[in-house]
Amino acid sequence: MQLQSSHFSKGRWSAPLPSHYDSAATLVLAFAAPEFADHPAPLAELAAVFPNSVIAGCSTSGEITGSQVQDASISVAVARFEHSLLRYASTPIAQPGDSFAAGERLAEQLAGPDLRAVFVLSDGLGVNGTPLVDALTRQLGAGVLITGGLAGDGSRFKRTWVLHQGQPKGQTICAVGFYGQRVNVGHGCDSGWSNFGPERRITHAEGNVLFELDGKPALALYKSYLGERAAGLPGTALLFPLAVKREGADQDTLVRTILAIDESRQSLTFAGDVPQGGVARLMRASTDKLIGSAGVAGAQARSTSRLSVGPTLAVSVSCVGRRLVLGERTDEEVETVHDSLPAESTHVGFYSYGEISPTVPGGISELHNQTMTVTVISES
Repeated sequence: MQLQSSHFSKGRWSAPLPSHYDSAATLVLAFAAPEFADHPAPLAELAAVFPNSVIAGCSTSGEITGSQVQDASISVAVARFEHSLLRYASTPIAQPGDSFAAGERLAEQLAGPDLRAVFVLSDGLGVNGTPLVDALTRQLGAGVLITGGLAGDGSRFKRTWVLHQGQPKGQTICAVGFYGQRVNVGHGCDSGWSNFGPERRITHAEGNVLFELDGKPALALYKSYLGERAAGLPGTALLFPLAVKREGADQDTLVRTILAIDESRQSLTFAGDVPQGGVARLMRASTDKLIGSAGVAGAQARSTSRLSVGPTLAVSVSCVGRRLVLGERTDEEVETVHDSLPAESTHVGFYSYGEISPTVPGGISELHNQTMTVTVISES
């Protein structure tokens, strides 16, 4: 596998785009600030330089290149595979209720006997990530690793997009399938958040919309915890996500972040499902724990990949909420991942509205929030 990265900022590329890498076995990943939807010339240049390649990407809440995080930029990795095949798939997503069907449509396009892994990038606002990932897992089988994330829009929650045919497009999900026995894909996932306050029963929820906790309006109860910070909702909710757990003590806890609030219905809308009958608890984090958890995710990704030497593409997807908590220490989170990767790694990624990865090594892929996930891809 041949690898090269470049970074577009202030009107220029940090390194020339390797046009000689262009082929049907070449993957171009581009993670871009949301405003490039209105100024798409650099993205159009990518499409022109790599007309035969598989191009995928999305809008972000911060672009990751190497050991740094930047804004108003585009982070690009170009990987030419020597022994593996790639396939691009996409589907529109009209509303969150269409998420499971959208996952089925993607799976139908990607299914194949040699499929090893799928990397998914979705519109970050008009989707419910839980049924999307569930459909992909059910249709493709437990042997196919699914990772990726939901597009971001800073902390604005107004407009997100993915790259489709080289152009920014909203209400769309895209995915890349990796095929062949010589492609090696590893994954890592860790959050670093801590629970606080009492557990509360989820007494009324429909999909990713939470209406009641302990029989009380969810929004009013949540506002009572936030106090003065409630005036900044939904943005300030990124600092205080919920830990949710389905019924049964042996179930994994998932982190859920609020995407929207509805004053009239006193409800909270999340990026993934909130299980009625389960329990929820508020969460908070320290900067040191978040930075440490990023290193855990990176090390996990390296350990689950069959290859630890040679050119490696590493893609980090972390939550915008983590970035808000970390503030000026955000680069430390990315540096921690970078330091945990194999020596010949090319590292790119983005800050997101949701992260897709198995919770534990060898587990089933799920939708996460407020979590650092790392995918590493190489060839043997």
